[in-house]
Amino acid sequence: MAKGLREIKNRIRSVTNTGQITRAMQLVASSKMKRAQESAMAGRPYANLLSRILATALRGQSTADLDMGKHPLLMAREVKTRGILLVATDKGLCGGLNSNLFRFVNKEIPAGTPARFYVVGKKAAQNAARMRRDLVAEFTVSDRVDFSEVRPVGEFLMKEFLEGKIDTVEIVISQFYNTMIQKPALYSLLPLDHFEEKFNAQKEKMSGADNAPLIEDDREMQFSPSAKEIFKGLPALFFKQLLYQALLEAKASEQSARMVAMKAATDNAKNLVDSLSLEYNKARQAAITNEINELAASASANK
Repeated sequence: MAKGLREIKNRIRSVTNTGQITRAMQLVASSKMKRAQESAMAGRPYANLLSRILATALRGQSTADLDMGKHPLLMAREVKTRGILLVATDKGLCGGLNSNLFRFVNKEIPAGTPARFYVVGKKAAQNAARMRRDLVAEFTVSDRVDFSEVRPVGEFLMKEFLEGKIDTVEIVISQFYNTMIQKPALYSLLPLDHFEEKFNAQKEKMSGADNAPLIEDDREMQFSPSAKEIFKGLPALFFKQLLYQALLEAKASEQSARMVAMKAATDNAKNLVDSLSLEYNKARQAAITNEINELAASASANK
């Protein structure tokens, strides 16, 4: 076999093997994507309901004597140092998801901004180190995003906020809209002052979310053991739920982007194999034609 034909055949074999790998990765990502999307969509009504409960509690604080206006998680203060939780992926092969997110971060939080960074995902840690950010802590969250994994993240961030090391807690994620669309987004989670406006603004960016405004429940309520005891921990629970929902959104974006990227890679491999096969057949036909011409010329010369 001619050297050129052998090279084309080896390349066809190589691209075919690559296509089989990307096809397998596409199927795995598709399965994970379905589960991640369902979790993200299922968590939205609960986050909405919890926000309504907190809104009702705060509006009734004068009659219930909750004194929630003085809760440390609700009190805004002068912003000297921002706390930024950057959520990216542990692995690549997800298209431009991470690169778009990091460009967004560099635009929204320029170098030199007084900020402490906390990251979820190895790619986020690598970017923070490369950009010489003040990286404080790195967390790991699995593909299932269990609440038990998110709780330590929330408690650590609340501790930093309450100790005055940071004056805000903001999260940067790839917001999930649908399988084809994921966009970088920046949300403020702490303090929870004016949390209704913040939550409503966040809901507007969520495809499929219940976009009804938070309304007050004017029914008379009785609390046991007491309203003050019950609502003492409610802002912390609300913050952790917002954080949990944001991580669900980020994971749904990751799996969707990876599935789309692997499908595109599989399609490109198939197209390349078709193109190389056509090139191989043309070269083989040309070689056969050349051999026939040589045999004919040799036979004519021997007559």
